[in-house]
Amino acid sequence: MSFLVPRCGEVLSRDIADYPEGIVLPVDKPYRWTSADVIRKLKYAAIRHFGKKNLKVGHAGTLDPLATGVLLVCIGNACKQAQMLQDHDKEYIARIRFGATTPSYDLEKEVDRQFPYNHITAETVRAALPAFLGEQEQVAPLFSAKSVDGVRAYELARKLYRSGQTEAIDAAALETLQRNKIRISELELLEFVSGGVGLTDDFRENTPSSASSRIHVADTSALGLSEAVIRIACSKGTYIRAFARDLGEALESGAHLAGLIRSRSGDFTLNQALSVEQALALL
Repeated sequence: MSFLVPRCGEVLSRDIADYPEGIVLPVDKPYRWTSADVIRKLKYAAIRHFGKKNLKVGHAGTLDPLATGVLLVCIGNACKQAQMLQDHDKEYIARIRFGATTPSYDLEKEVDRQFPYNHITAETVRAALPAFLGEQEQVAPLFSAKSVDGVRAYELARKLYRSGQTEAIDAAALETLQRNKIRISELELLEFVSGGVGLTDDFRENTPSSASSRIHVADTSALGLSEAVIRIACSKGTYIRAFARDLGEALESGAHLAGLIRSRSGDFTLNQALSVEQALALL
């Protein structure tokens, strides 16, 4: 890979021809920003910087709005390598909250069901994790960008949700979504707290004041649920929201994703990632 990966504080040439293989910016995507929000902002700056209206800018692997962490932004000819970069393994730090589910499996939707959870402990979570290691099939969340017969899954989900047919969402997911073949290579329980008190709260630290108000965030913290923080190394196409759902079921309860950080994408780690402001400063 011969594309440029600029360092923080570096100033780029104003001639895109100086970067024949393109540029890759590892960006720490802000909380409540879509991946498209990041691309839109950086593309505008890159077009202005290089003076090239048809400059290609894209990303290598979408992150959900309520996730933060490594988003690889490709500029110029690096866009040709986007699929290759997207195919690399990923690592996530996930906060999973037990005892309640939401239709989106994260905080974009309100709680729809509650379950007993007092029987869940650090030991039971740790004991359940090995069953998720290795190659497996995973049903993608209905609220996802997965395409089914040319229709985005979230389009079907939102139609059902608006019509009040929330009880049909799980059935529709099973009938509509094909199972993805994924691989989970590492799982590690980093932290567990009964009652949701005392967990490290570093999942929203990079929330800028310009976070999108159109992204809904449910507040389930008041329910006092048990929570676990789990490190997950996995293949592309793995939905961590779906993992949270499946782990909750394995523990004879329900669960949803309460926070997510992509800590690594291929060889790019969170320590290397630039804030949006730092990325803009390069341009």
